[in-house]
Amino acid sequence: MRRLQHPSTGPDDPDSPRSAPVGNVPAELNRFVGRATELAALGGLLEESRLVTVVGVAGVGKTRCAGRVAALTEKRYCDGVWLAELSPVREAGLLEHAVVEALGLTDHTGRPPRTVLVEHLRERRALLVLDGFEHLVEGCADLVRELLRRAPGLQVLAAGRRPLLVDGEVTFTLAPMCDEDAVELFTERARSVRPDREPTAGDRAVTLELCHRLDGIPLALELAAGRLRALSVDQVLLRLDDRFRLLTGGSRGAPPRHRALRTAIGWSHELCTPEQRLLWARLSVFAGQFDLEAAEYICGGAGLPADAVLDVLEELLAQSVVEREDGVTGTRYRLLESVREYGAEWLAAAGDTRRMRRRHRDWFLGLATWCELDWFSPRQAEVAARIDAELPNLRRAMECSMESPDEVHLAHHLAGSLWFYWAGCGRLSEGRYWLEHVLEEPTPYDASRLKVLWVLGYVAVLQGDAVGAISALQECREEAERSGDATATAYAVHRTGCLAIVTDDPARAEELLREALGRYREIGELNSNVVMAQVELAMAVAFQGDLDAAADICEEVRELCEDHGERWALAYALYVLAYAALRRGLPERARRMLGECLSIGRTFDDLLVTALSLELLALVTAVEGDAGEAAVLQGAAERIWPSVGLPLFGSVYFGRPRVECEEQVRRELGDAAYEAGLRAGRRLDRAAVVERALGGGGGRERRDTPGAESGPSAGGTRRPAASRMTGRGGPERW
Repeated sequence: MRRLQHPSTGPDDPDSPRSAPVGNVPAELNRFVGRATELAALGGLLEESRLVTVVGVAGVGKTRCAGRVAALTEKRYCDGVWLAELSPVREAGLLEHAVVEALGLTDHTGRPPRTVLVEHLRERRALLVLDGFEHLVEGCADLVRELLRRAPGLQVLAAGRRPLLVDGEVTFTLAPMCDEDAVELFTERARSVRPDREPTAGDRAVTLELCHRLDGIPLALELAAGRLRALSVDQVLLRLDDRFRLLTGGSRGAPPRHRALRTAIGWSHELCTPEQRLLWARLSVFAGQFDLEAAEYICGGAGLPADAVLDVLEELLAQSVVEREDGVTGTRYRLLESVREYGAEWLAAAGDTRRMRRRHRDWFLGLATWCELDWFSPRQAEVAARIDAELPNLRRAMECSMESPDEVHLAHHLAGSLWFYWAGCGRLSEGRYWLEHVLEEPTPYDASRLKVLWVLGYVAVLQGDAVGAISALQECREEAERSGDATATAYAVHRTGCLAIVTDDPARAEELLREALGRYREIGELNSNVVMAQVELAMAVAFQGDLDAAADICEEVRELCEDHGERWALAYALYVLAYAALRRGLPERARRMLGECLSIGRTFDDLLVTALSLELLALVTAVEGDAGEAAVLQGAAERIWPSVGLPLFGSVYFGRPRVECEEQVRRELGDAAYEAGLRAGRRLDRAAVVERALGGGGGRERRDTPGAESGPSAGGTRRPAASRMTGRGGPERW
């Protein structure tokens, strides 16, 4: 049997020297027990095959084994080990979005997510772990087939209840635990439940019998161990025996081990109080994680008052029915998938599924509405993190609303309310998917549909899709004027003005944006969109040569943002102010502002402001005399732009800083050194380049004095700080 090179080395081995891992495989929360032979076999298969699928019955430990093997073999993959959990993904069309999200990619373009994945993985040496794909097997198989064909350095480790049936796939059937491992697992988990109790000699025989009766299935063993808070091992075995006799009437064609797992879950269910069973069933409507407030609202009601949910939830936690997970948004909970499915069956048997799904939908519709309002506040970062955590539930809420023609308008409202997340938090691609998807279903509710149209137009503008943008925005304005919807009309005018900016028609943009701002004042609208309209007006004015007026507008925006705690729109105002500072001969002031832009962009995962800021920072760096570092920053921006859309929107105005920087740096370094700097920048990932930029690229001294010189650049050159300027803000056309 082939074994891993260092089978004892893993995440839980503190004595093993390890470099910082690349990827997103989570750390193990409790000790991995046993499975040495299986781990060695899987490690050997990964040396020989590019696609290994771990299959087995529910609860047999496929997910845990795949994660353990991934952790043990991570040093083989210089570009990381990446886990994509697919069980929460119910919509087949979101499969590729989920994998893109798991890889930590952000793409603002109109490209299909599969194209993004292929281009990202094409030249990388990485391991992709796909877990819980059974309900998406056809789409997953097609995706894996193409990724393996187009990315020769990629390997895939899949874990599910059935194989993918892709050419070259090696299937590894994970059997239940052997007696020794099963006893060790049960004993280990029992010790975590009752650390004050030492097992007796008699417990060994009873535990072995219990493991036999549960067929060595890890989930069943862990559920049984969870009962030791209230029962002895003998009592557990006795009650389990009762459950076997009660639950032998299932399908004779079902595998015995599957019946054993169902028995274990069913036995745990039977030992719950009526309130616990009721909460278990109602919690099954959640997708992925949930918090206490959502559980209280959705699951409280007849038979279980809302103020009793916490106590009952704590009991389910104690019995290992519910898992607790702590993160940036606080304490959250989740059901294991097999446990969730069991609860869903009981909910369906009670005839309560539809009602509970509507309550779930209503809660998350309210959450999205509240978050949209709270986005224009000092809590923007918290709102972004909250929506990020609740995305699986928001998807399910939209799916629920799409199931009934009478409720489609709620899906429209939900997709439109999330505009700030789609546009401001790096989710343009998925946002466009949902916006177009909900528009496929007609609705008589004009207001919700009109909102989807202008949000779709906005997303298309940011993706550089002028055709898609004008189509949505024209339809929005025509329908808004027909129905007398002043709010939708204002937004349609605004976003059409935004489109004019990126398509190099600043005069038309100024006209439309001033009209939109007038309409906003008439209806009393004030939010991040209105603030962005002011910033976009400043850009239009600047593009026409009046940087002083543009700076005045952005100073007003800056004050407004400070008053309301707005950070996202502030970044774009600072970008304009940084350009004005640079043209006035104050590069260090421009650098400080761009540093804040990059920090805000990192907070919200906003690639557009990040790419724009890096382009302008490259020019600042060149003006300060470090041509080598300027080339690196330009290369780093080049790497980001394909994920945003058309580089600099293809705009002469937005592209002017880059052109000036390139001309200056090529003149300083020469073509060969300039191209080498670009290549070095392209090798930097976004996190690295932002840290580099915020760190000043090596702590060089700078002065706000026009004509001052700095020390040697990264390319070994010296460069006077002065550049081609005009009295009121630089080149004749920005």
